[in-house]
Amino acid sequence: MTNQPLRIGILGLIHDHVWDHLPQLQHSQNAELIAAFDSNQALRDRISAEYDCPTYATPEELFAQHELDGVYIFSSNKQGAELALAAISRGIPVMIEKPMAANLAQAEAMLSAARDKNVCLMVNWPFAWWPQMQHAITMAQDGEIGEIWQIKYRAAHAGPKELGCSDYFCDWLFDSELNGAGAMMDYCCYGCVLSSVLIGMPETITGIAGVYRPEPLGVEDNALIVMQYPNAIATAEGSWSQIGKLTAYATAIYGTKGTLIVEPQKKGRLMLATESQPTGEEVKVQCPLLYLQTATEHFAHCVRTGEDPWGLCSPNISLEAQRILEAGVQQIK
Repeated sequence: MTNQPLRIGILGLIHDHVWDHLPQLQHSQNAELIAAFDSNQALRDRISAEYDCPTYATPEELFAQHELDGVYIFSSNKQGAELALAAISRGIPVMIEKPMAANLAQAEAMLSAARDKNVCLMVNWPFAWWPQMQHAITMAQDGEIGEIWQIKYRAAHAGPKELGCSDYFCDWLFDSELNGAGAMMDYCCYGCVLSSVLIGMPETITGIAGVYRPEPLGVEDNALIVMQYPNAIATAEGSWSQIGKLTAYATAIYGTKGTLIVEPQKKGRLMLATESQPTGEEVKVQCPLLYLQTATEHFAHCVRTGEDPWGLCSPNISLEAQRILEAGVQQIK
């Protein structure tokens, strides 16, 4: 492939995360927005006005009109998997927003199709681009905190509507068929993928969930998945009813020689506690290379070089996370 920017089509605009990725595309020298599909006229009008790109009411129209080097998929978990298969069948590389799909069968079909066609399939996890998260994973994998015996990740807020999510987003988040579940699918998935990347598939999986909001959403608003390993335990927590930000998006990785705390968002710190520094000290984290700074730069890098997406964004790892999620969802059903 030449060094021309990748020609990117957007399939779906009903996942609000799409609006975080469009500025990345706009400012990248390695990828550019070519066209977008969504069935909602208002969303087509918005992206057309903000990014001056042609829009289509069906994915087929978009595929027929444009030659693409890749697609970004921002739809419901269920339709997203269907759109991924449509793109992969045409030999087009795919970046899809986390989790991989609404259920395990869809995720397996996507990975199988991508292997058959030998095209890049990348799953975007927003916390994959936190420099301190990347650094913590490298430290843990390099054995710098000894043998890992526990991992905890909590994703939480007061609820999608309260957070400011659009009606388009909430309509499918609160639909267990389109989402795959509720808070468990949306938020426990992070802890599942982190555990998968660091310690693999657990021996046993326990899922519990509840409806604790005064006004129920039609799906579980709080959930917990416990993963048991031969020598470790991991927990993935998700909440749509938490007041305030204390403990939200908090990551803890416990090893026999140290404890890592990953503070949230791109400016968060990485803290390390050891026997000699029991209260913890900040670990200096370098700015990542360009191809590890954003989803767009990483996708362009993988498509160009043929390299597999890194750790958290690998479809193999995301499939393991989906397998854990499926077990949790089956238990709460």
